[in-house]
Amino acid sequence: MANPKADPKANIVLIHGAWHGGWCWRLVRDDLTARGHTVFTPSLTGLGDRAHLMSRDVNLDTHIADVVSLIEAEELDNVILCGHSYGGMVITGAADIVGDRVKSLVYLDALVPASGQSALSLLAPEGAKRFREKADANGNGWKIPPIKAEAFGVTDLDLAAWINRRCVPHPLASMEQPLELKHPARREIPCTYVLAEDFPNFKPVHDRLAKDPTWTCHTLPCGHDVMAIMPGELSDILDDLTK
Repeated sequence: MANPKADPKANIVLIHGAWHGGWCWRLVRDDLTARGHTVFTPSLTGLGDRAHLMSRDVNLDTHIADVVSLIEAEELDNVILCGHSYGGMVITGAADIVGDRVKSLVYLDALVPASGQSALSLLAPEGAKRFREKADANGNGWKIPPIKAEAFGVTDLDLAAWINRRCVPHPLASMEQPLELKHPARREIPCTYVLAEDFPNFKPVHDRLAKDPTWTCHTLPCGHDVMAIMPGELSDILDDLTK
């Protein structure tokens, strides 16, 4: 019988950001699958098709465990691990645990944390305060209501409607919990940053990393929800990393 372990070719694991779910990668997933790649688009606990599992206990550790468990259960190696926005927190934590299985990390208009930092600590103080206020006002103090797709640069009406009806509240605890990194070897994993040029929030991150010769940086002329706005161009970047 053939060994069921992962194919030696790269496996692509796409991790969504806040409020979204695995569904948001549909266009990219279909494109990459058509190119012959094996693609996984899990929904993090409490989000997407797992929204029914939302609770006060869902935090960053929960989401990191989601990704680590997928990689281990599917026995994946040579993983290209891509995280969008908040997903940058998650892929960094996952790579710290199963870095020997990760071929490349891709930060898609995403947070790039160091140990001890939380998602909210990486935001401007007024942004973090606004999220907490929204959770207090409309999320029972522990859920952050979704942001409209239009605010993320989605101008196509059908795409915006699709995103808006699928997004759900995001657990505040996952953004407040600091990331704890324990394995310095994780820093040896090749990293790529993809900036959405029309969404200014992550430009300082990109500009800093673009000066670091250990990073590969790209820019795409679109809003924050790159996977919906420019799926083909994003697929090209991910496809190149498999070669």
